[in-house]
Amino acid sequence: MSTTDTSGTTDTSGAEQQEGLGEAGAQLSTAPVEERAETAVTGGPTLGVIGWIRWFWRQLTSMRVALILLFMLSLGAVPGSLIPQTSVDEIKAQAFKDAHKTLTPLYEKLQFFDVYSSVWFSAIYILLFVSLIGCIVPRSWQFVGQLRSRPPGAPKRLDRLPAYTTWRTAAEPEEVRGAALALLKGRRFRAHPAGDAIAAEKGYLREAGNLAFHVALIVMLVAFAWGQLFKSEGGKLIVEGDGFSNTLTQYDDFKSGSQFGIGELEPFSFKLDAFDGTYEKNGPQRGTPRTFEAKVSYSQGGQDKKAVIRVNEPLKVGDSKVYLIAHGYAPVVTVRDGRGKTVFHGAVPLLPIDNNITSTGAIKVMDGYRDKNGKKDQLGFQAFFVPTFAGAGQGSMFSQFPALDFPVMALTGYHGDLRVDSGLPQNVYQLDKSKMKQFTDEKGNKLAKRLLPGEAMKLPDGAGSITFEKDVKEWASFQISQQPGNGLALAGAIAAIAGLTGSLFIQRRRVWVRAVRGADGVTVVEMAGLGRSESAKLPEELGDLAVALTADAPPAPDTDPDDVPETAEEPAEDPAPSGEADK
Repeated sequence: MSTTDTSGTTDTSGAEQQEGLGEAGAQLSTAPVEERAETAVTGGPTLGVIGWIRWFWRQLTSMRVALILLFMLSLGAVPGSLIPQTSVDEIKAQAFKDAHKTLTPLYEKLQFFDVYSSVWFSAIYILLFVSLIGCIVPRSWQFVGQLRSRPPGAPKRLDRLPAYTTWRTAAEPEEVRGAALALLKGRRFRAHPAGDAIAAEKGYLREAGNLAFHVALIVMLVAFAWGQLFKSEGGKLIVEGDGFSNTLTQYDDFKSGSQFGIGELEPFSFKLDAFDGTYEKNGPQRGTPRTFEAKVSYSQGGQDKKAVIRVNEPLKVGDSKVYLIAHGYAPVVTVRDGRGKTVFHGAVPLLPIDNNITSTGAIKVMDGYRDKNGKKDQLGFQAFFVPTFAGAGQGSMFSQFPALDFPVMALTGYHGDLRVDSGLPQNVYQLDKSKMKQFTDEKGNKLAKRLLPGEAMKLPDGAGSITFEKDVKEWASFQISQQPGNGLALAGAIAAIAGLTGSLFIQRRRVWVRAVRGADGVTVVEMAGLGRSESAKLPEELGDLAVALTADAPPAPDTDPDDVPETAEEPAEDPAPSGEADK
């Protein structure tokens, strides 16, 4: 191919010379050839299956991808924190679905109601796990190799290193090197003689801390997976005076991991003796709980003990923990039929709907009731309870304070079919009114009444009565859980913090001390330091070492005291001129 000079004439001498050189000359040419053009057209050489696998593995095990996956895992946990999870509270999740008809189909496709067991979250989790292992294994072998190897020898030009000092001394070079070796080992440097110098290195725990941090992340991931597979978690609402035995049939709701066996439930039982709740009565924090504790008696292995369960202070029984999570009131009511026979008597737990424990619930009489004609029937009452009534007003009543200062209960009565025999699960705190009819008085008005403790509401046409007894019990809701991975996760978290602290604050650095006899017969001492990362402490540390070494290698009389020993920071043109790289 010809070239054109600035005068516009064509010069073919370059091409003729290359032809004369043969194949060797063609390889030296930068001019494009037909073969290169064909390669460009075909897209270049392909990696192949093995090549693509290696490329993917290198990308996956890179620190950049590990950080991206960690960020994605944190980002993926956001919907799990904001959206009710079916595995945590199925009732809240269903309420969210009922309230958001438009978003629910999209969230279900994205598995936002089961984030932590979703396909996409599990994929991120597994990829992060593999990425961390791929990062740690080769780095661990490299670190072991570094521990087994000696610090590299001194570069030829120590004065090019970032921290450097020199002086002349009357001591012999062998004496100076021996003193430097003892000094550096005393300062916990790994040091050894290397020719006419002493090579030393310190700060290996920096890499150890880095590895410990990554290993701790793997431990935490394993603990999380272990806890999800072998965990058990259930809830139980208990009224004062009632008890609980840790068997599957006693739970109000129960969830467990896929590898958990029912036989692994801890054998114990407990009874709620009393619930103690007190509240702030004045000031801006009025109504804030001051005392919130459940006094229980529990039994394990034939031994009876007493304990107090508070918020964030669970009862520990073997591998199980009993947490106090909620509290409310259970008014005691008595229902009688038209002949005065008691068909229901007991405390009815009602669920709070606000911070002042305004509560709602249902009272269901399923068996034993007969109407005035002796025909079997079922009764249902919608209950609305306030522990502190503010007085009659417009609309619904609400509690003014969470304590039992002025309890009032409003009841609305129904009769008919409670639908409890339909075979479908039913919420015990809600009343299915689809097959029920509300009671009406003699004027045809729907029957509803507010009751004080001790008052009763008579049902029309001799259908009986319901009495709000003077006794109002309290209930507490407990969560009983077995989480085998918690201890391992805590250990991993502590190790991660310790490892991260070490990797951030420990500096890896090397120090060389060279002592040689000068042309005039006086020993010349050179000291230099090199850090793996920039640190203002390196020159200061080198200066301390130099001052300590002058005790055994004092400056020669002709040396200017103002120049000895001081460190100088110069730009490192070649930090390892002898070919030793800082690794």
